[in-house]
Amino acid sequence: MTRPVVVVLFGGRSSEHSISSATAGGVLRAIDRDRYRVIPVGITRDGAFVLEDDDPDKFALRPEALPEVIDNGTRVRLPDSTLSREWTVTDAAGERSLGEVDVVLPILHGRFGEDGTVQGLLELLGIPYAGGGVLMSAIGMNKNVTKRVLRSANVPVVPWVAVTRADLERDRGLWERRIHALDLPVFVKPNEAGSSVGVTKVSRWEDLDAALDTAFAEDGLVLVEKAIVGREVECGVLPGRDGGPVRVSVAGEIVVTGREFYDFEAKYLDAPGVELVCPADLRDGELAEMQRIAAQAFEAIGGQGLARVDFFYTGTEFYVNEVNTMPGFTPISMFPTCWIASGLSYPDLISDLLEAAL
Repeated sequence: MTRPVVVVLFGGRSSEHSISSATAGGVLRAIDRDRYRVIPVGITRDGAFVLEDDDPDKFALRPEALPEVIDNGTRVRLPDSTLSREWTVTDAAGERSLGEVDVVLPILHGRFGEDGTVQGLLELLGIPYAGGGVLMSAIGMNKNVTKRVLRSANVPVVPWVAVTRADLERDRGLWERRIHALDLPVFVKPNEAGSSVGVTKVSRWEDLDAALDTAFAEDGLVLVEKAIVGREVECGVLPGRDGGPVRVSVAGEIVVTGREFYDFEAKYLDAPGVELVCPADLRDGELAEMQRIAAQAFEAIGGQGLARVDFFYTGTEFYVNEVNTMPGFTPISMFPTCWIASGLSYPDLISDLLEAAL
């Protein structure tokens, strides 16, 4: 049989460009080449689509040099209608065909990729793609909307206040009272950003303004969340097969010992003070309850593609912190790690996503 052609799409215009590129390195290394023909397409920070090298080592995550998609002059052009799935490339030598594409794996994090924009483009062109659809991606990217949707579905969420600069300028006293009602400590984060970019833990109210400025640099809407005292646990979610129930992995735990929280450096640059434990030490009843809530949250925002559901566990209650519709996907990221611990290998996990899309 002819192998399906897969475009691995990565990079992008968001602040998580390098993390997406690192994810691509892991996927390019692990994807089953006997089953799929792979075309790596990178998106530069300026939004140019370029044909990239099929070289996983090029996109390794190193503290001294984060991976980057550079405009190499080899521009990729998508089809101009639903009448064709042929992708082409132009460079100094002219234009040539890359052939017809069967499915796109958009491993983009953050805005202009994880938020439904690229999904909408692919929908317009009639090209199958892995992951959540337009609406699910848009909801999942918007933390404020996600919390509202989950709360309406009776999924327990961390208490929060969403605020803009205009809100603060219009009636600062009102918004400060609402924020102070959360009690210290709080986390201040951009509404639409991931990988802990722009996130600050505030333990003194005099530090709030600086934290707000950091978050507002990433987004016009900022969330202030109550810091829940408890364990940080996560699990991966996939749709059911052939109409079956939603699949939820075992749990992983983030054990923070020497840092304020699980920040960017700890997630991706192997900074000390954090240990990732999988499977997490939970009793059977605790794990079952966590998996039930994760499936409920997944279905509430659309139930497509994949998600990593992040929790705080107090010992008696699970609170959903976030639902990530395109979680970190490097081989050591929590999403694939939890599925590997559940019996699904990293290459098979990628194939699972692609086969569902096809």
